[in-house]
Amino acid sequence: MTDPILFWNEVALEANRISHTNGAKEQTGPPLSSRALAIVHLGMYDAYAGVINDSTNLPHYLPGLPAPAAGASADAAVAAAAHATLSKLFPSQKAFFDTKHQQAGLQPPGIKEGHEFGLLVAQKILADRKDDPDSKADGYAASVARFAHRPDPDNPDQGFEGPFYGARSKGFAITARHELDTPPVNTPAYIRALRQVRGKGIAPELMGTLPNNIEARTIDQTLIGIFWGYDGAAELGTPPRLYNQIIREVAKAQSNSVADNARLFALVNAAMADAGILAWDQKYIHDFWRPVVGIREHDESMGPAASQADNNISNDCDTAWLPLGAPATNSLNRNFTPTTGVYPFAHEMVGRVKNFTPNFPAYPSGHATFGAAAFHITRLYYGISVGDHNPDHLFDNLDFVSEELNGINKDNKGTVRPRHRRNFPSGLWQMIEENGRSRVFLGVHWIFDAFAEKKNGDPDFTKNIGGVQLGLKIAEDIFNNGGGVGSKKTPKKSSVLPRS
Repeated sequence: MTDPILFWNEVALEANRISHTNGAKEQTGPPLSSRALAIVHLGMYDAYAGVINDSTNLPHYLPGLPAPAAGASADAAVAAAAHATLSKLFPSQKAFFDTKHQQAGLQPPGIKEGHEFGLLVAQKILADRKDDPDSKADGYAASVARFAHRPDPDNPDQGFEGPFYGARSKGFAITARHELDTPPVNTPAYIRALRQVRGKGIAPELMGTLPNNIEARTIDQTLIGIFWGYDGAAELGTPPRLYNQIIREVAKAQSNSVADNARLFALVNAAMADAGILAWDQKYIHDFWRPVVGIREHDESMGPAASQADNNISNDCDTAWLPLGAPATNSLNRNFTPTTGVYPFAHEMVGRVKNFTPNFPAYPSGHATFGAAAFHITRLYYGISVGDHNPDHLFDNLDFVSEELNGINKDNKGTVRPRHRRNFPSGLWQMIEENGRSRVFLGVHWIFDAFAEKKNGDPDFTKNIGGVQLGLKIAEDIFNNGGGVGSKKTPKKSSVLPRS
């Protein structure tokens, strides 16, 4: 029998992929992607919970929902909630959703009653989020201050993604606006991070320019960087899609019931929606430059706010440095119109497209925040204790093929990348760390954008630094505050209001 949550989760992930491929630009970029997935999954959860009517184990997310008509089908309610929210969020794909609705295998009795209740839930969740901001940058101006984020000099017309999104969004399931300490500036930790990304993140054609004291990226590190990409590329979509794909494998391996999946995927996607809000809030509060600007302008004689003249620049400054870059997968000869200010379509044009640095500030890393929130709340759901930062066994005997490396998708030169199976002996915790580090290997993030690092290279979670720390806070907050009983928690609606 088809699990309706997994069925419509797959449809929602396909909608995310198509939205970054068909040019309609619906719910594109990481923040809006995570918001859309949360709306769909919270709608499915409430539709299912309403029909099951078990307030102890499956309490409603939205307050005040009426009871469905007697005999309502849970499958039909889930299908209606998913179809209606998806059709509103991705109107260009409605024909696809209609087809999937017909293929959902709904059987009487109770289809009409379930359908009506699912539609009501969809209307309520969409109404609840109707005042959410978009990710446009109208009215935003970049600072010229030293250490402030400015556009990628290799893509100077890229614009800015979501400068007001985080501050103007209310929460999904968090109880507080979690914040981070400022990133290290003009400290030994900053210099170590600069030298690390200078070597580990450099463009391949520039590796020969590295000084002898800078360690270059290895083959394995290049693969890790690309594996975790999903940078809004055509045929791939965004990181929240990738993390859902991985958690699907865990859910199947754990033999989840429909109720388990309703709870789990609602928690995961609510956590990522809040990660999108709080990461973007923190990004534009700290407004920290990306390595492509920071390395090229490290010397104080460089940049629009240069404080002094200097004819002998610092050896840690490389004015010609460029990153390997976020992978512009499947970009060759795509027929999209270039735009500015909308991630990632600023980089799309006919012909070869450069890999790129994303068009929003570095600190904290969105990848690190989304990944830690999604994977850690999954760990908590399966019984890992709050505060436990150790390896787990949730991916034992499993492996995963990233669509960046599936033997089908192509790099920005049009070359098909090989298919690569990757396993994770230390479980989801290994994924949290590896996903965070991967952005250094692309040259688009500093290591402290993911987490503070000890001198021996291990993460230092005693410091309130980076996206992994923020994601862990979000996961534990939502889980601790959730409804339900025992470890099988459910998301509880947030009362956190916009910051401004």
